[in-house]
Amino acid sequence: MQRHLKHQLATAALAAALVVSPVAAETWPTRPVTMVVPFAAGSASDTVGRILAARLSEVLGQQVVIENIGGAGGMTGTARVANALPDGYQFVIGSLDTMAMNQALYRKMPYDAVADFIPVGLVIEQPMVLVARNDLPGNTLADFIGYAKANQAKMQYGSAGVGSGSHLTCARINARIGIETTHVPYRGSAQAMQDLMAGRIDYFCALGAAAMAPLEGKTAKGIATLTRERSPLFANLATAHEQGLTDFAVNFWSGFFLPKGTPPDIRQRLVAATAETLNTPLTQERLRNAGVTVVAADRRSSDYLKTFLAGEIGLWTGIIRASGVSLD
Repeated sequence: MQRHLKHQLATAALAAALVVSPVAAETWPTRPVTMVVPFAAGSASDTVGRILAARLSEVLGQQVVIENIGGAGGMTGTARVANALPDGYQFVIGSLDTMAMNQALYRKMPYDAVADFIPVGLVIEQPMVLVARNDLPGNTLADFIGYAKANQAKMQYGSAGVGSGSHLTCARINARIGIETTHVPYRGSAQAMQDLMAGRIDYFCALGAAAMAPLEGKTAKGIATLTRERSPLFANLATAHEQGLTDFAVNFWSGFFLPKGTPPDIRQRLVAATAETLNTPLTQERLRNAGVTVVAADRRSSDYLKTFLAGEIGLWTGIIRASGVSLD
């Protein structure tokens, strides 16, 4: 029995080694690749993922399939990739919230954003935008602050989930201007935006990709962009900094991450395919139309993302601890 068990273990170890062998790395991919989007279909992250997957499929010569695995502020889907076989056939589009904010927010994490992943590279960034229901009185940040202070007991703000970037950004705004309003978490930004447009919640700190269509269609109104400089994607909307909330900025970024142990050759193949995808004019145009921009070429490397992520975790650890927000 013991000899048989040892034989089974040895066979399993050999099979695992073959999966990530140099030969496998050289031929990767030979079948469809899964990009895990850790938020619901129709969310801002989902929109970006589908735009990138369309061109990546052409470059890699294999279909890049989107799998939406929402829940727990993006941690459920992200953890799925952290525990995936490191053969290159699953990677996650990780972002400011799932890879940096959550590390500081949760006492217990199902993954370590640094130790459990191999960074591929940054892909896009987008402004966060403070949006409100159309019939909320006033149009400026000063109007919003005045109304919120007078009506905070009955006001509600939505988010893409507890611990998501939209949740923590609005919580940070609330703390900065001195209000306490009710948080209404949703399973994704699409659902939160739908309720905002229907007037069921008062405001939402949305990603640019989620805010673009409602603002253009005038089904919601923009109060302020939350970047330090005015975004070219929302050129007519003043920043919070311009409107008196000085030095308040949240720049939302996303990048690709593979499970730890993925062979360097596979990572480099995905790095090259991602670069070709991001350099495609049609892809850039589709991303701009969705409210996001491609990161500069000198910020796309794996080494840059590794260093950048460490800095973002440190920054948000300080912000979240100072806010007193913590989750189990």
